[in-house]
Amino acid sequence: MLLSVFIAVAGAFTLALGSALQERDAVRAPGRQVARAGFLLHLLRQPRWLIGSGAAVLGACLHLIALSGAPLTIIQPIGVTGLLFAIVLSAAFNRQRVRVSQILAGIAVMVGLVGVLVAFPHGTDLPVLSTGTALWLAGGVAAAGLAVYLTAHWMPSGMRALMLAAAGGAALGTTSGLARVITANAVQDPLHIFSWLTLLAGVTAVFGALLLQNAYRTGHFAAAYATLLIADPVVGVGIGALLLGEGVPDTPVEQVGAALFALLAFAGTVALARSRHRNPEADGGPAFTVGVSTSRTR
Repeated sequence: MLLSVFIAVAGAFTLALGSALQERDAVRAPGRQVARAGFLLHLLRQPRWLIGSGAAVLGACLHLIALSGAPLTIIQPIGVTGLLFAIVLSAAFNRQRVRVSQILAGIAVMVGLVGVLVAFPHGTDLPVLSTGTALWLAGGVAAAGLAVYLTAHWMPSGMRALMLAAAGGAALGTTSGLARVITANAVQDPLHIFSWLTLLAGVTAVFGALLLQNAYRTGHFAAAYATLLIADPVVGVGIGALLLGEGVPDTPVEQVGAALFALLAFAGTVALARSRHRNPEADGGPAFTVGVSTSRTR
């Protein structure tokens, strides 16, 4: 148990470190405020971004390893502590101080997210998802993400960070849902990994990465990372509940509790987005107000 806890802490830190390193090059990359797909090709040529991506993948793998040795109710709260690591690391890289308000907002997001995840039951049955349903699911998420991507240029930078990160997190959450089906069935039949679901999961993951890196590009890293931490698992849990038969909170108390925890996480994320701490290299300057823009950034 203690080893799993240590691995979970290491995974949370490594994932946060990798994401903070990615942000550095995402902000500095050439292009428009909302960059096109070629933006990812540019990032793939940046050694620091590649190191960050490797660290993020390692962090995700460590989290999965930790889950194999300890209950979700223990490991998941440790996993979301990565938000606090991300806030501190981003501030250190940008030579900024971490405000108490940022830490409190980060804690609100963590508590809210853990509350939502714990409220949902976690099934053990073999998940099944038809190719047709998977196509509708991925297509719907892609359409919503594309709408955000095409309109994000006209949004204030803070709102742009939230919307792109939410869309990217939804795409990555969809990837996680597809991956759950693929890996669970591959245990019984290894050839199941060579399927249309695997290709679909790969395409969805790349699209999610494009949206997420554009969210980091705004300079509001803490808000974007917090939104990712909410959108990814919540969408994954939603897919499990609605499409894979893993269930939803049964009692009214659990349902109201899940809603309240979700509101707490949302409030914490908005507080982070309203923070004046922003990567100084991002265009538009450090100050902004969610939903209100007095002047258009260049």
